[in-house]
Amino acid sequence: MKQFFLSVRNYYRLCFWGLLGFFRRPFYGRDIIEQMNYAGPDTLLIALITTFIVGMALSIQVLNQFEGLGLESEVGRVIGVSIIREISPITLALVFAGRVGSGISAELAGMVQRQQIDTLQAFGVNPIQKLVTPRIISAIIMLPALTFLGDISEIIGGNLITTYQYHTDSALYWSSIRSILDQKNTVFGVVKPFAFGYIIATVSCHIGLSSQGGSLGLKNAATKSYVLSTVLVMITDFLITKVVWMFFP
Repeated sequence: MKQFFLSVRNYYRLCFWGLLGFFRRPFYGRDIIEQMNYAGPDTLLIALITTFIVGMALSIQVLNQFEGLGLESEVGRVIGVSIIREISPITLALVFAGRVGSGISAELAGMVQRQQIDTLQAFGVNPIQKLVTPRIISAIIMLPALTFLGDISEIIGGNLITTYQYHTDSALYWSSIRSILDQKNTVFGVVKPFAFGYIIATVSCHIGLSSQGGSLGLKNAATKSYVLSTVLVMITDFLITKVVWMFFP
C-alpha cells in the first residue's frame, strides 16, 4: 500500500513538472518535432485503417436495426453521433496507447537501465523537461489530430456500406452528418482526445522512468503502461461524458 501511494505521489509530481516545462527554458523544439513525428505520421496509417473498418462495421449494425423500422433517414445521424462522441475517441486512444504509449514506456525504461537519465542530470539537464514535456506536448496535439482524421475515415467507411451495400441515399447520409455538427458534439470531439493524450503520455512516461529489472523490466513497462492507460482512459471517458451532459443537456 505504501508503494502504491508513493507511486501516485511521483506520478502527480511528474504531471506538475511536465506541465511546468511548457513555460520554462530551454524549450526542446527538436525533441517535440521528433516526438510529434513518431506519434502522428508514423501512427496515421494504422489509425485510418482501424477507424475505417470500425465505421463499416458500425454502419452494418445500425442499418440492420433501422432497416425494418423505416428509419434509414436517421442512419447518418446515429452513426455520426456515435463516432464523434464515443467510438472514434476511444478507438484512437487505444491505438495511441498501444502504438505510442507502450513505445514511450519501453524507450524511457531502456534509458533508465542504461543510466542515461543519471547522465542527463550530471550534465545539468532536467530529465522531466527534456524527456517528459515534449512527449506530453506531442500527445495532446497529435491524438486530437488523429481523432479528427479518424472521424472522417469512420464516416466515409459508414457511407461506403450504406450506399453500396444497402443502397441508401448518399446525399441523405451526408445531410444527416452535417446536422449533428453542433456545439455539444464539438466539445466531445475536442476535449476527449486532448484529455486522453495527456493521460497516455504522462502514465507512459511515469511507468517508463520508474521501471526496474533488465529486459523483463522493458516488457513489464510496455504492458503496464498500456493496461493502466486503457483503464484511466475509460474512467476519464465516463467522467467527461457525465460532465458534458450536465452542462449541455
